This record gives sequence, C-alpha cells and structure tokens, in this order.
Amino acid sequence: MPRNSVAYDDDFFAWTQEQARLLREGDFSQIDIANTAEELEDMGRSVRHELRNRLVVLVMHLLKWQFQPVFQSRSWASTIREQRQEIEDLLDESPSLRSATDDLSRIYIRARTKAARETGLPEDTFPSDCPYTPEQILSEDFLPE
Repeated sequence: MPRNSVAYDDDFFAWTQEQARLLREGDFSQIDIANTAEELEDMGRSVRHELRNRLVVLVMHLLKWQFQPVFQSRSWASTIREQRQEIEDLLDESPSLRSATDDLSRIYIRARTKAARETGLPEDTFPSDCPYTPEQILSEDFLPE
C-alpha cells in the first residue's frame, strides 16, 4: 500500500473514496487489493441477505394472511405488495439472485417461526414445509386462502 494512502482501518469512508479514485484513474498498482476484494464480496452477501430477509417478511405475511383471515388488513396487503416490489427490484438489479428464491427451506423456517411469534399461534399451526411455490410467493396476484 502506498505511503500516503488512507488506511482501511483508520477511515473506511476515505479509504473507499481513495480506492474508487485509483480504479477510475487506472492506478491498479496502488489499490488495496485484499481489502477491496473483501468489500466487494461483502457487498454481494449484503444484497443476498436483504433478499432473504425480504422473503422471510413476505412469507411470514402470507402465512398470517392464510392462517388468521379475521385479521387480514390493508396493512398486511400493503406489506405483501411492498415486499414483492422490493424483491423484484433486487432481482432486476441482480438476476443471479433469482436462484435464491428456489431454496425456500431456510427462509420458510424463519418465516414460520416469526409468524408463530407474531400471531401467538402454536408453530405447528403452520405447515412444516412451505405451502407456496416461488412463483406464488412472487406473484403480485397471489394471496393464499
């Protein structure tokens, strides 16, 4: 690392700005390669994490919608709609994340646990496996009965 550069551990924001400048200028010999690579990987993990969290919230609300029909509200419908829109935006920006929607087992376990906690219903009220397909979960027209 060059002598006058900003240290990664001393000022992260300044470090990011310097690394961006060095990249734009094509001054690759001065780039902090190890930390830049780590930060790029972290950015990817962060986007995947956001997608999974949004899927958990969406599936949890679908479960609440299905298993507590007397409490269905515009607020729940709005949350379902908003999560679907945000998920679609994430998938438009990063299409390779679409495969993450196919593996629902971990997402469903979290959503089921959260739904039980929020509704006060026993966890076994909800199916042990996800009752919705990825297509249903993401479909703007689907609401379970």
